[in-house]
Amino acid sequence: MASTTTTSQHILREIGGAENVTNLTYCATRLRFQLRDQGKVDVEKLESDPAVLGVVKQGTTGMQVVMGGGVAEYYNALVKEPGMGKLDEEAAPSKKEYEGVRGKYSWVDYGFEFLSDTFRPILWALLGASLIITLLVLADTFGWQDFRAPMEEQPDTYVFMHAMWRSVFYFLPIMVGATAARKLGANEWVGAAIPAALLTPEFLALGVAGDTVNIFGLPMVLNDYSGQVFPPLIAAIGLFWVEKGLKKLIPSAVQMVFVPFFSLLIMIPATAFLLGPFGIGVGNGIASLLETVNAFSPFILAIIIPMLYPFLVPLGLHWPLNAIMIQNIATLGYDFIQGPMGAWNFACFGVVTGVMIISIKEHNRSMRQVSLGGMMAGLLGGISEPSLYGVLLRFKKTYLRLLPGCFLGGVVMGFFDVRAYAFVFTSLLTIPAMDPIYGYAIGLAVAFFTSMLLVVFLDYRGKEEKAEALARIAAEREEANRAEDERIDAAVAPAATTPGDTFQIRSPLAGRVVPLNEVPDEAFAAGAVGKGIAIDPSGDTVVAPADGSVMVAFPTGHAVGLKLDGGVQLLVHIGIDTVNMEGKGFELLVAKGDRVTAGQPLVRFDRAAIEEAGYSAITPVVVTNHRKLADVVALTATGEVAVGDPVIDATAKVTETV
Repeated sequence: MASTTTTSQHILREIGGAENVTNLTYCATRLRFQLRDQGKVDVEKLESDPAVLGVVKQGTTGMQVVMGGGVAEYYNALVKEPGMGKLDEEAAPSKKEYEGVRGKYSWVDYGFEFLSDTFRPILWALLGASLIITLLVLADTFGWQDFRAPMEEQPDTYVFMHAMWRSVFYFLPIMVGATAARKLGANEWVGAAIPAALLTPEFLALGVAGDTVNIFGLPMVLNDYSGQVFPPLIAAIGLFWVEKGLKKLIPSAVQMVFVPFFSLLIMIPATAFLLGPFGIGVGNGIASLLETVNAFSPFILAIIIPMLYPFLVPLGLHWPLNAIMIQNIATLGYDFIQGPMGAWNFACFGVVTGVMIISIKEHNRSMRQVSLGGMMAGLLGGISEPSLYGVLLRFKKTYLRLLPGCFLGGVVMGFFDVRAYAFVFTSLLTIPAMDPIYGYAIGLAVAFFTSMLLVVFLDYRGKEEKAEALARIAAEREEANRAEDERIDAAVAPAATTPGDTFQIRSPLAGRVVPLNEVPDEAFAAGAVGKGIAIDPSGDTVVAPADGSVMVAFPTGHAVGLKLDGGVQLLVHIGIDTVNMEGKGFELLVAKGDRVTAGQPLVRFDRAAIEEAGYSAITPVVVTNHRKLADVVALTATGEVAVGDPVIDATAKVTETV
């Protein structure tokens, strides 16, 4: 497995080098690059590293590299690379991070990215708070305390524990104000100070929500801004334009003093009088619309939500719904979106768990790593991006396995009318935060196992994708076995062939000789696997051409590798792409490590079965350690050969002495 440093260097190289990077940030699972030239990125090579779960282009300059839960380690390694310590002025907070256009209406694209990049830095605090909430809900379940009881009725210990999670949600407007301002290019601390003013004891002392007070001789309607997200978002947008205007009017020498002074002087009253109430109205309006659908039929809404999320999340369009969840809890005291949303998450985690099961069965190391990481990040952390970008968006059949789980899980959630009384991330650890717990747990299980079993029994790939994967796995296994045998050979004994001598290899099967460069496989035709010939077989048995031992014996029987006593390593590969037949039509007669003698049968095969499956029966017979030999020459390029006829000469190298 590649190290964090090696992978980071690989990413930087394939993304065009440090000189192509203008800005680099990261979120819960992704490295987020801004590039000078997006065309320099080699996506295929970038994704060749197993640690890279996916690559997502954004606009004309943006690029997201999905790394999973360990993204911070890769970020820290990247910024230490030469040239990454000093990104140009485009990376400075005074500039907007968004540079791309992803569609005809770029302002819509930027709007959703604005929401996404506003919330992603807060995810860490939200995740931590959600697990503290879960602990308190568990305490409520066991009867140790009443989670919803007024604070004055709870023991001091639990009051303190409630303060731990309420700190995040009560002061959420301050965090949102900071991150939203930074995203837009305004000063993040001024962005935080604006909503903070509306949470101070002095502001709260003016009255309760709904009261009207006179400020500067004007009526101001008071609102409860704790836990709100839309007011600070709108205030940050206002701050951006105010700062922009002030910087044009105020000389640069004194901007540091007077820009924040006038910004606060303008924006705090503007937010308290206009933007804050408007933001609360926007949030309440969206929440009321969804609440109306929920009131009409919670069952229908519970199905709609998980069926929408698989299409919203890849586009980043799910962030408004996350904001509404928080809004619902702040205004209604509960939320009706989080429960059904869990059906989507667990259907997603079910898909990757199914992929992991198949990968273990196939010995597919790269997909096993990807699926295991996605499964753990999902089940324990409630993070879906590793699963989404590592598996779901890469293979043709995944959504056909995902959506039935979303639908059936949503049906169960709707039947039980699952609700959340605190904002938590959907994972195994946060199940107790939903009500009813058993209804929610059943819904998650139905979603998870439906999608998982569909993957296990129907696979997650198209026919071509599966064939390509199996061929790659077989090639990797062949290469690994060959490398291991060569390592052992080098460690224990020299080749038996005398330097300068020629070792004659006889045909292991009967048939018509075909030049290797005419084999319908690029790797064999180019000599990348080894040098030799190919035979279009007329018989049905492969035999040992000389005494030796079995280096590789594939369980599928489609290929066998020998180390002959002369030191030559020979691969006989029966047919092209026949690994996809999974052993049908082949009978393997030897095992790895067996000692064989000249003429001993190694494999029996059914040519008719090979052709019926749509594959060529042409069989390459190649010397795989040809680089260690002086020469490998095919004795005949055409014509018929019988078993035992000389077909290849292999000449050992002569060691020169001085």
